[in-house]
Amino acid sequence: MSELLHGPLFAITLTLLAYQGAMFVYTRSGRLALFHPTISGATLIAAALMLLQQDYHAYYQNINWLTFLLGPATVALAVPLYRQLHLLRNMAGPLLITVTVGAIFASASALIIAWLFGANHSTLLSLTTKSITTPIAITVTQDIGGVTTIAVASVILTGVVGITTVTWLFEKLDIQDDRLWGFCLGLSAHAIGTSRAFERSPVAGAFSSLALCLTGTFTAIFVPFAARWFM
Repeated sequence: MSELLHGPLFAITLTLLAYQGAMFVYTRSGRLALFHPTISGATLIAAALMLLQQDYHAYYQNINWLTFLLGPATVALAVPLYRQLHLLRNMAGPLLITVTVGAIFASASALIIAWLFGANHSTLLSLTTKSITTPIAITVTQDIGGVTTIAVASVILTGVVGITTVTWLFEKLDIQDDRLWGFCLGLSAHAIGTSRAFERSPVAGAFSSLALCLTGTFTAIFVPFAARWFM
């Protein structure tokens, strides 16, 4: 029994069951952001590992191939982008400016807040990738000498905060344009925000995919350069 609990079969089964349970709760709640599968699924897995006294690092290693699939899944976002190309082409200039300003602000704001609270050098490096998707964040963080666990945690937390606040914020600002919804979600909440954007509409999903890809690319180029010169 002990060998089974420490093997890949247990880890994969637990992950799939947690996802199905999280999707059930999310659907029954009327797709309330607080019950998004990223949040509820992670909570279920964490509770199960604690109850069964299983080591998280061993669990993570056993599902490593699922993490690898995040890369191909990100590349596959090119499909909705292509389908909405006629809309994207007309807004290329403003979108590129928004990505540049938004990506710099996302990294800089995290660094300033963490620095004010006394974060050390490695933690500061790890927080620079908080607004890009996990595969890119891991690669960039390793390249600049940060801590990948902190980077991944900040990425997930950023996405969760993004999807739980976007509806309230945009209703207050009276923003109903799906293009703005999607682009802001992709820029600030990466893949988690993109999944939420696709629930709103294909247009929101396409713009979110574009923002996710552009922000990831810009950050992957800018952050290592800035880290070598300024940190």
